[in-house]
Parts: sequence; C-alpha cells; structure tokens
Amino acid sequence: MSKIFARFLKDESGATAIEYGLIAALISVALIAGATSLGDQLDTTFNAIKDEMKTANDNM
Repeated sequence: MSKIFARFLKDESGATAIEYGLIAALISVALIAGATSLGDQLDTTFNAIKDEMKTANDNM
C-alpha cells in the first residue's frame, strides 16, 4: 500500500493538466476583458460618427 501511495505522490501528470487548464482560463478571461473594452470603444466611436452624420444631414 505504501508503494502505491508513494507512486501517487510522485505522479505529476495531473498537476500539469491542472496548470494548463488554469493558464487557458486566465487567457480566456484576458481575451474577454479586452474584447469587452474594445467593444465599448467601438460603440462610442460609431455613435459619434452617427451623430456627426445626422448633424451634417440635418444642415443640408
């Protein structure tokens, strides 16, 4: 029984899989945060362009 327990403690393959999973999760969170920020900036930019075009059209 002690050999099985010792072998279990030496096995690091599960830890490696968990580390890769955590790295993938952190990258996903960073991408989502970046996309959200970029989306907000694009929304602001396109709304400003829309307002300028509406103002230009009303002045014609």
